[in-house]
Amino acid sequence: MASFSNDVRAEICHTITDSDKKYACLYGIVLYCRHLTESSISVHTESDCFFELMCSLLKSIFGKDVIYDTEIVPKKNGCTGYYVNITDEKSVKTIFGTYNIDPEKREINLKNIVNNSLSAFLAGVFFVCGSISDPNKEYHLEFTPPTEQLYADLDQILQGFGISARKTERKNHTVLYVKDSENIEDILTFIGARQCTIDLINIKIYKDMRNKVNRIANCDTANIEKVINAASKQTRDIVTIQQAGYFDTLSADLKEAAQLRLDFPEYSLQEIGENLSKPIGRSGVNRRFQKIAALAEEIRGKDGENIGK
Repeated sequence: MASFSNDVRAEICHTITDSDKKYACLYGIVLYCRHLTESSISVHTESDCFFELMCSLLKSIFGKDVIYDTEIVPKKNGCTGYYVNITDEKSVKTIFGTYNIDPEKREINLKNIVNNSLSAFLAGVFFVCGSISDPNKEYHLEFTPPTEQLYADLDQILQGFGISARKTERKNHTVLYVKDSENIEDILTFIGARQCTIDLINIKIYKDMRNKVNRIANCDTANIEKVINAASKQTRDIVTIQQAGYFDTLSADLKEAAQLRLDFPEYSLQEIGENLSKPIGRSGVNRRFQKIAALAEEIRGKDGENIGK
């Protein structure tokens, strides 16, 4: 059964590539998994991509030193449960020793997260205790860490990114959650789910525009759809430039127009022009977005190579 959470998992599975990322990702998975004792480690998921990644990470990092069993169980709700179980005593000790994990007092050891692999570590955490609601319904991303210490460690990491998460209790578990759509976009982008970030932004644009349409009863539907599609494309172009690292190279005029589009996805070109530090007309704003679109297409066509040369 498809879900936005599993779409995120499927996308970030393909970002765990080099050895440092694999090491950090598996660390996040093991440290934050629900079932971890002195004698066993068990990971359960409904994501086939994550299941395959988990098995691949164990083989890549530990080879024959770790023995594990797998189980695939069809569920009544139409989903499939995938289980990776490590019950061999020597294998469990090998993993604990490698990552210096104390099953009685789990806490993050930053020595296991090296060479800019924090994103992979957080991806591993999301795999086992994270979820995100369908953004068509609500903006809500959450983590359910297995211990209070791991909750505090994760909260501290997110605060380092400027993300202020909230706390609640559910079924005797502490839940860390984020409802601000921009913070959710930042988290998804950081852990490698860039397409899902763009999908969420497009949904937000449509919802914001639809709300505005509902307040203006006499708007022409065709024109509204045209504005929505144009705003959506402009936002995709800007996000492409941001993710490629070229946003700060834009001229001040282009950057100001781009930031207004991100901040006010429901604005028409005329409204953007009126809110610039030096107001200009609709055609002037359109020319700025044409330049932004040209740069975005160059990035897409050349993967960001030789841009601006």
